[in-house]
Amino acid sequence: MKKCLTILIFFFWMLLQLACREQSNFTQEEKDVQVEVSEEFIAWKAEDFFPTSTTNQIIHHNYYTLSYHEEHEQAEWVAYQLQPNSSSTTDFKRPYFVEDPKVQTASADWRNYRNSGYDKGHLCPAGDMKFSKQAYDDTFYTSNISPQKPDFNAGVWNRLEQKVRYWADKYDGLFVVTGGVLEPNLKTIGKEEVSVPNSFYKVLLRNTGDKLRAIAFLVPHENSEQPLYSFVVSIDELEKRTGIDFFHQLPDDVEKKIEESKDYKEWSFK
Repeated sequence: MKKCLTILIFFFWMLLQLACREQSNFTQEEKDVQVEVSEEFIAWKAEDFFPTSTTNQIIHHNYYTLSYHEEHEQAEWVAYQLQPNSSSTTDFKRPYFVEDPKVQTASADWRNYRNSGYDKGHLCPAGDMKFSKQAYDDTFYTSNISPQKPDFNAGVWNRLEQKVRYWADKYDGLFVVTGGVLEPNLKTIGKEEVSVPNSFYKVLLRNTGDKLRAIAFLVPHENSEQPLYSFVVSIDELEKRTGIDFFHQLPDDVEKKIEESKDYKEWSFK
């Protein structure tokens, strides 16, 4: 009797172990699926989102990358990751603007801006790079500036930059592409004829955990009190204006979906 009871207990113990092992395997399979999805959408490598270059002169700095346009003497785009809390309250001493040693054709001298009536407008803002002195100082290369009207630079453009920092904190980081729209027959300043864009853009990409969302702003080069959502355009429209393909490395179906949307609410409230 005792022998039969012992065998019965052992049998039920084996069944229990087998059930636990199957449950454990099932849970691990679920985790594996989650990791696979996560790796597809959450792996955050800036180089996966770089736009195309119309000039084939791409310059990599430690914390941002740009495509330099020699004809216009400025970057056609500057791209970087904006991490949450990157714009700390640290106050670094502002360095002088200097030419970018990595630009083979030489970036414009800052003296082109002297007495021009235009600010040296950062494309990658110094305020986005306050997490280290080197990152901050690197934004003062002349390859990273464009002529901007003072009231535009301190007005609507600054409002947009502040909003981008807010979103970076809210959404745990963003990928940012920004620049002036470089077109033929633009006004120029200085001996090197630095082009003055008629409008500036920002393209933002964020990760929601299961998909990517993007939004684009195209802002005329003049101060405005209009709400920021009034400057939202589709990335498709911006690509037609600039000749730049922004997210060409994404799968076609993903690229198509995010580039045709211009829904501010979809971006801001989800």
